[in-house]
Amino acid sequence: MKGSPRHADVLLVTGPVNKQIKDRIIRIYEQMAEPKFVVSVGNCCNSAGVYRGAYNVYNGLDTVIPVDAYVYGCPPKPENILQAVAALQAKIKGG
Repeated sequence: MKGSPRHADVLLVTGPVNKQIKDRIIRIYEQMAEPKFVVSVGNCCNSAGVYRGAYNVYNGLDTVIPVDAYVYGCPPKPENILQAVAALQAKIKGG
């Protein structure tokens, strides 16, 4: 078996989203089977962080694809990652 986005349920994105990788993220997101979930990890991915205002950086992943859970922090703590996974689980159970 070979890993592919078609086998994924959750897409975790870290780091700032710039113009160079925007199309790749969209392509991976579109290749994922339903139901699909997106987790934005870290302040740079959530709101561009220290790169906010740069000419080639988007102001967060949610401006490119829909995001289901956010992990805050720079760098994000393991507790924050677990909290986001728990929030995603609650969202999935809630429908």
